[in-house]
Formats: sequence, structure tokens, C-alpha cells
Amino acid sequence: MNAATGSEAPLPDERAPAAVADAGDGAEVPRPALVRYALGSAGMGVYVTVPGLLLLYFLTDTLGVTPWLAGLALLVPKAVDIVLHPYVGSLSDRERARRGTRLRLLTAGCALAPAFVALFAVPGPVADRPWAAALWVAAWFVVANALFAAYQVPYLATPTDMEIGYHGRTRVLSFRMVVLTVGILVGGALAPLLAGEGDSVGRYVVMALALGAFTVVFQYVGVGGVRDLLPALAPTGKAVDRHGPALAQVRDVLRRNRPFRVLVSCYLLVSTTTHLVLAGLPYYARHELDRPGFTTVLMAAFVAPALLTTPLWFRLSRTWGKQRCLLLCQGFFAAGALGLAAGKAAGLVVPVLCTLVLGVCFAGLQLFPFSMVPDTVRAADGDETGRTGAYTGVWTATEATGAAAGPYLYSAALALGGYAAARAGEEVTQSGGAHTAILLGFTLLPALLMAAALAVQSRYRLDAELTRPKGV
Repeated sequence: MNAATGSEAPLPDERAPAAVADAGDGAEVPRPALVRYALGSAGMGVYVTVPGLLLLYFLTDTLGVTPWLAGLALLVPKAVDIVLHPYVGSLSDRERARRGTRLRLLTAGCALAPAFVALFAVPGPVADRPWAAALWVAAWFVVANALFAAYQVPYLATPTDMEIGYHGRTRVLSFRMVVLTVGILVGGALAPLLAGEGDSVGRYVVMALALGAFTVVFQYVGVGGVRDLLPALAPTGKAVDRHGPALAQVRDVLRRNRPFRVLVSCYLLVSTTTHLVLAGLPYYARHELDRPGFTTVLMAAFVAPALLTTPLWFRLSRTWGKQRCLLLCQGFFAAGALGLAAGKAAGLVVPVLCTLVLGVCFAGLQLFPFSMVPDTVRAADGDETGRTGAYTGVWTATEATGAAAGPYLYSAALALGGYAAARAGEEVTQSGGAHTAILLGFTLLPALLMAAALAVQSRYRLDAELTRPKGV
């Protein structure tokens, strides 16, 4: 039966037996276990936000690293993720086949907090040399990303591993999105407050210690939630060596699964755009609005709407489908980014309102793609659930690539505009070209990227098949 429509008819080309067999809207999932699972995203929200929001600014305006080198220090570690995440996904599938769970790998990822602190705890002799400081941050970023992948990949495989249907997967991910938003809000609002205006490395270390403790607590709660939602299966071992090396699996899942390939291509652009906006927020607040402390306000305006709008997006998707809602989010996000170009000339109200628009769209940009990934896996030819981790590894590698590409593109714009780096406590007057780069890099560039994402996403056809009315 088609879980989305109740139809007995097979989907076109009979490509989705699993997708239509797992009937249920997720209401049967125990709420306490679902809440514990979702709480694991609070810690994830801190990690995906704080480095993206502050690392580039920390390098250029506290450690005195030039923009091009700072961008490179963030890009190279994320390039490692392109290989790392699919490998972790393959390892996750092997763990589930051998042991019946992915919990061992998930628990290992809870060691993230010390590496997160080390990112900002740059020793004095190292901090005095911009090249050495950039190398320190890059090296610890690799370590932190590896530990985050160990947690993120098996964690995000959970909705696909569960026997729930089209709307059920959106329901599970909507719980996760609300809590993820809380984590992003905690990280995005508290990190700038605790770090101050970047006047010392010590302030950043205090920030990292506080938010690192927050992260590890909720990671362990999430491990318990996964354990409750997915009782251990009897180990079978049959999927252990069945699909070959990790990179071969990447090639295979992208080649064989067109809906997944389109979704991944679109999300690469979406992730790049949202992380570019995060990286540009401190620069925009300080240099365009002349209010360095306004970063917290804009970050709250960007994230807080998701707490209210995520449940609304979920309800709307039950009528419109995920695809239409996602396209709507992409279109309005591009418009909101262009509105920010008004800057301080329009007062503070217009930038805040435009950021609120971005925030409403951001909720959907996170909810719908993540809930569509299980749809593509379940709709693939044959039984693909034995390598859910391979799909999740490709997906999280895509997200990590966007997380690197966004700040790098913004740092490239700053470098082209002649942005002058500074050490902690130094005052530097930026040129007119630097101000132009700060503004256009934060407004026009993300609008163009999101418009490209919308064009790619419009090629996604699976949602129409899954929501097609009976008899059509």
C-alpha cells in the first residue's frame, strides 16, 4: 500500500516497494523515546553553528590570519570529510550487520567536546604566528569533524532504519528539527555573547568550554533515544562486505538513485548558502550595521522562527507535499537575502525583518531535505536499507562540503575586496572595496546560490509519485 496516499496501486515503474510497504504516519512511535532521540540534536546544533559562525571571524579578527588563508584553513578539513563521511557510513552499516545496532560508533562520537574546545584554545606562541595559528585550527578541525561524523552518520540513519511511512519520517524529523533549532539558537546566541567582540583567545576558550559541556550531555541523551527507537537486531553479517569499499558505494548510490542524486546536488547548494550566511553575520553586523553586538540579535532572528514554523511546515507538507514546500522556502530565502542589501540605510528594522524571513525558510530548508532522504532510500531499486549508512554518509559529506564552501566563498569575497585582517584589540579601517565585498558577499551571493538550488530541486520527481492521488 502507498503510505502517502493509501493507494494499492504500485508507484510508477514499481521502483518503490519499500516506500509503500512501511505504512504508518509515525504516530505509533513512543513519544518519550522520540523526544530523547530528538534531544541528541541539541548538541549537534551547537557544533554545526559555532564553527560556521565564529571560526572565520576568530581567524581573521582575533588571530590576524589573512582572509584567503583563513578560508583555506576551514576548507581543507572539510575536504577530508568528503572521504571520511562515506567511510563512516560504510562502517556504520557494518556495525549494524555485525552487532545489530550502530550504537558503538554513535557513542564514540560523544568525544567531540574536547576537540571542539581545542579548536579555540590556541596556545600563545602559536597564536603569535598567523600561519601556525591557521594550521592549529585546521588540524583540530579535522579531529573534531571526524568525531562529529562518528555521531552524526549513525544518528541520522535512524529514521530510515525505522519502519514508518512518508509522513511518519517527516514527523520524526520535525521533532529533531525543533530540538536542533534550540541547539543552533543556544550556540548562535550564546557563542557571540561569551566570546565578546573577539578581543582575546581566552574569551573564546570560555565559550567553547561552556558549549562543549552542553554538547556532550545532549549527545549521550540522544544515544539513549536511538537505543529505545531501534532495539538491537539479530546480527546477520550478510551486508558486511556486500557493497564494496566506501567510495565505490558513493559512486553506486549516486549512479543508481536519481532522486537521491538530485536531492544531494540541491542540498550542496543549500548548505553552502546557509553556512555562507552564518559566516557573514559577524562581518555584516560589525561593518554594515556598525553594531558588533548585533550578531546575537540577527542570529536569534535567523534561528528562532524555526521553533514556531517547523510544526507549521510539517502540517503544510501533509497537504502540499515536501517538494512544493521546499521550493517555496528556497524562493523566499533568495528574496530575503536580497532584502538585506538595504543595510543600515533602511534602519535596523528591515535587516531584522529580512533575517526573520530567512529564519522561517531555514526551518523548511532543514526539515524537508532531511525527511526526503529516507524517501529516496526506501524508493530505490531493491532492498537498500542494508546500506542506509552509505546513503547517510554521502548526505552528511554533502552537508560538510557546503559547510566548508560557504565560509570559503565568503572569505574569497573578502580577499577580493581587500579586507584587512586584525589581531585581538587592533582597530583597522576597512576600504570601500572591503565594505562592498562584505555586503554583496552576504546578500547577492547567497541569493544567487539559493536560486541555483531552486533550479536543481525543480528536477526532483519522487515526491509527486509518492503523493499522487489514488487512480491517477
